[in-house]
Amino acid sequence: MLAELSPALIAEVELATKLLKSKQRICVLTGAGISAESGIPTFRDKQTGLWENYGVEDLATPDAFIRDPKLVWSWYQWRRQVVADKKPNPAHDALAQWQYHAQSSNQQVTLITQNVDDLHEQASSTVTHLHGNLWCNRCSQCERPYPNQARNSYSGENALSFDETLMTCEHCDGYIRPDIVWFGEALPVDEWQAAENAATNCEVFISIGTSSLVYPAAGLSQLAKQNGAKVIEINPDPTPNTLVDITLAEKAGIILPLLIQEITSL
Repeated sequence: MLAELSPALIAEVELATKLLKSKQRICVLTGAGISAESGIPTFRDKQTGLWENYGVEDLATPDAFIRDPKLVWSWYQWRRQVVADKKPNPAHDALAQWQYHAQSSNQQVTLITQNVDDLHEQASSTVTHLHGNLWCNRCSQCERPYPNQARNSYSGENALSFDETLMTCEHCDGYIRPDIVWFGEALPVDEWQAAENAATNCEVFISIGTSSLVYPAAGLSQLAKQNGAKVIEINPDPTPNTLVDITLAEKAGIILPLLIQEITSL
């Protein structure tokens, strides 16, 4: 209920509702904050247990994989175990509901994510992944996708285990790596082009649970603003971003269900 929010936040939600009801082309970018509400640690969270003495340069760069592929593969298998039982939260569900509703209305809701989990897909959203997919693998040499890369290969009957043993490509003998965009690597061309197009052509750009610090994804809001779009930020800890027109300073799981209910109501 809107009444449970502060008067200032209610006013911002009402502004956002009025704006979004009047526009057709919406671009949504989600970041680590929305997944954190489902219990998935963000990359900036302190590593724990066996991994607390390792940094980004040891676990998530091309050089790290060349230097110690077993270490990097083991860490990603551990990450998959951490994420395996996580489910979409009300924010994911609300975005999926909005996309479904848009099919029968005059809106286009394009969803882009920096996250590598599949919680948007679990909620039945159509989403473009800028940083890859944790449940997919590919060859580190020839780039071919590795078979059995669907998430459900990691559960149920004949499950692919979280074995830390390195695997090799049947085509070139290269080591199999996670299909993730590591630090220092370029974003996938098709996905980035889709994100750029959506940001350029949108009338409203919504940033959810992202610090707006990781480029080039952080530049999407700038691109949208330059082309005349209004910018809405949903984040319990708002960023000092002068581009933002409306700030909804609350968890996405609280704000989005309320906002989408208002937008989709007759």
